[in-house]
This record gives sequence, structure tokens and C-alpha cells, in this order.
Amino acid sequence: RKSIVDEELYRLGIEKYSSSQINKMNSEVFEHQIKNWLNAVKIAVKTLFNGERFLCDHVFSASDTVRESCFADVAKEGGINLFRFPELVAKSKRWPEKIFRLMDLYETISDLWPEIESVFSFESISAVKIQSLNSLLKLGDSVRTILSEFESSIQKNSSKTQIPGGGVHPLTKSTMEYVSSLADCSGVLTDIVADSTSASQSPLPESYFDSPNSDECPTSGVSVRIAWIILVLFCKLDSKAELYKDVALSYLFLANNLQFVVEKVRTTNLKFLLGDDWVSKHEKKVKQYAANYEAMAWTTVFSSLPENSTTAMSPEAVKGCFSQFNSAFEEAYRKQTSWVVPDGKLRDEIKVSIARKLVPAYQEFYDTYLVTVLGEKNVEVVVRFGPDNLGNYLSDLFHGNAVSGSSSLSLTSSSSHSRVSRCLH
Repeated sequence: RKSIVDEELYRLGIEKYSSSQINKMNSEVFEHQIKNWLNAVKIAVKTLFNGERFLCDHVFSASDTVRESCFADVAKEGGINLFRFPELVAKSKRWPEKIFRLMDLYETISDLWPEIESVFSFESISAVKIQSLNSLLKLGDSVRTILSEFESSIQKNSSKTQIPGGGVHPLTKSTMEYVSSLADCSGVLTDIVADSTSASQSPLPESYFDSPNSDECPTSGVSVRIAWIILVLFCKLDSKAELYKDVALSYLFLANNLQFVVEKVRTTNLKFLLGDDWVSKHEKKVKQYAANYEAMAWTTVFSSLPENSTTAMSPEAVKGCFSQFNSAFEEAYRKQTSWVVPDGKLRDEIKVSIARKLVPAYQEFYDTYLVTVLGEKNVEVVVRFGPDNLGNYLSDLFHGNAVSGSSSLSLTSSSSHSRVSRCLH
């Protein structure tokens, strides 16, 4: 019977591997071997070994000693070799994406554990259960190590490259793709993280997941772990923002990246792990970053207009205000047409916010003082912008299309009418 069991295991693709053989496998062979093992182990436990156990129990029902000895001789070697494979995989070289295959192996052994305990219940064959349990522990250790290494790789990211226009950093994209995939495996990951993490060990403050229903829905270890990884990303993004010499652009960079994170959480299973309160809290941070950008980028433009448009001003003073506004607006426009806001909703919100402050203030100044300079020669040089044109110019912003420094802006611009203008009315 032992030769029959060994032959069936071989037909299922179960071979005797060494650590060096596992390490030398290329990714394609590695994936194939794991997928094959995941299919084979279910057949081996539920059909092959279970059948042999039933046969021994039936044929040698008169003697407990004989049936145990017989089953041990038939199944022990094959069983140990079967469950040694996951341990070898767990101890082989690591890379971030390997974690998903490790979790597949972990989940499969966990699901089969009741059958493993039942089929290999004899003391003389307990080595198979020990090997299964050892593989389970090694898989869990390897998963936790990969998580720690992934977190460390974020912290150690030393790229000094500025993302053009303050767009979304590749580190943000890769990190969020990874953790959203982890969220899809949150069931098995919860079991693995729970083996080593308690609430008292959490690096996050208790208030981090504040929720009215926090008592009813206690925060899981995997939620804390993923929230911590995202927080590490935020800290790294803060340092990336410092690479920009323009403070306004650094705030726009932070707003873009945080918006990407929030949107990824909102639209994936991360939302169920981190919760609505987490999303709401970080949406407010996006708005704060956007407000900081606006204050830094547009203060010069806003301040070029007089605070009180009812004050009498000389023609020279009026011409000076128009000139200051023209220069400030042109500089802001030229600079910020090369900046980007990839998220359409955030882009429109920022434009509308700027327009709601700028257009009415300029409209009031324009209506009050235009008559003062109408008699001047070359009035179109003094008054380059009509209030209705400002919204059109703002619609050009944040698409990454730089405007030539030599081009001149004017109220005769052919810019398409923007959504910003419509939102204002």
C-alpha cells in the first residue's frame, strides 16, 4: 500500500524538494508548483490518506496496534513530505508579492486542519501533524516578515525625483495597490496578524479609529497594521513634499497623494477595514492641504486688489492696481498650468474655491474703477482681463499643459468656457 500511496502522490505532482531547489525556481515554475500543491493537498488529505486510514481501520479492526502500525508505515513518509513543501516555500527568498501565495498556503492548511487531525490522529504518525503545524507557523512568520520588510522599504525609499506638477508619486500608487490587495485577503491575514499582535502593541494611538460604534466593532489587528503602513507612507510623502522649492506646489503634491489614498480606500475593501471615520478624517486633511496650497499660490493675486473698492483712487493708482493684478495673475496662471490635479473632483473643487474668491473681488474692482481709466490710451494694455474671462483661464489649470513664458494673456483669450464659470452662477 505504501508504494501505491507514493505513486498517487507523485501523480498529483508532489515531489521531494530541497531548499536550494525552491530558491532556484523562476517565478513561473514557482507559481505552478504552489498552484499544483494547493490542488493536490486537498485530494491527498480528503481522498488518498483518508481512504488509506479507512482501509486500515476496516481491515485491522480487531487490533488497534496493527491498524495504527500499518497506517503509519503506509502514510507517514508521504504525509511528512507533503506538508514539508509549504515550510520550504516559507523559508525561501522573500519578495512583496510572494505574500499572497504564502497566505494561500496558510489558508489551505488551516481549512484542512480538522481533516489532518482526524486522519493522522495516531500517536505513531503525529510527525505529520507536527510538520503541518510547523509549516503553518513558518508561513505566518514569513507573512509577518514580508509585511515588516514592505513597511521598511517605504521608509527607506530615497528617491529625490520630483513628480512633475505635483502629481501622484509612484510610491503612493504601488503602496496603495499592494495594501488594497492585502485587504482582499483580510480574512486569512487577520488570523496571521492576530497570532503576534495585541491591542497593547499597536503603534497607533487609541483615538486613531475613533468611532461611535467602536465598542460594537472593535478594530482588528489587520486594520491596525494596514493603517500603520499607510501612515508610514504619509510620513514619507511629507519628506518628498520638501523636495519642491515652491511651497504651494508642495501642498498641492500632498493634496494629490492623499486624495489618491482616500479614493483607493473608499473604492476597495480597505474601506471595511479602516472605516468611514478614517475616510472622513482624511478627506478633511485633503481639504486642508488644498486650502494651504490656495493660500500660498494665490495670496499675491488676491492682495493686488484693494480691500475696499469704495475708496476714491486717482487714475494712476487705479492703473497701478490693474498692473499689479495683471502681473500677479499672469505669473500664477503660467506657473500653475504646468501643475496637475489628476482627480477630477478635487480639481474642480480647487478651481471653484479660487474662482469664488477671485472673480467677485475682481468684478467689484473692475466695475468701480474701469470708468477711471477708460479715457486712457491703450486701455486694453491696462485692463487685460474682463471678470468673465478669469473663469476661463482658471479652467486651464492643473492639466499639466505649460504656457510659454513669452505668450501674453488678455481678455480676448480663446480659452474654452469652463465648468468653474458655470459653478459660480
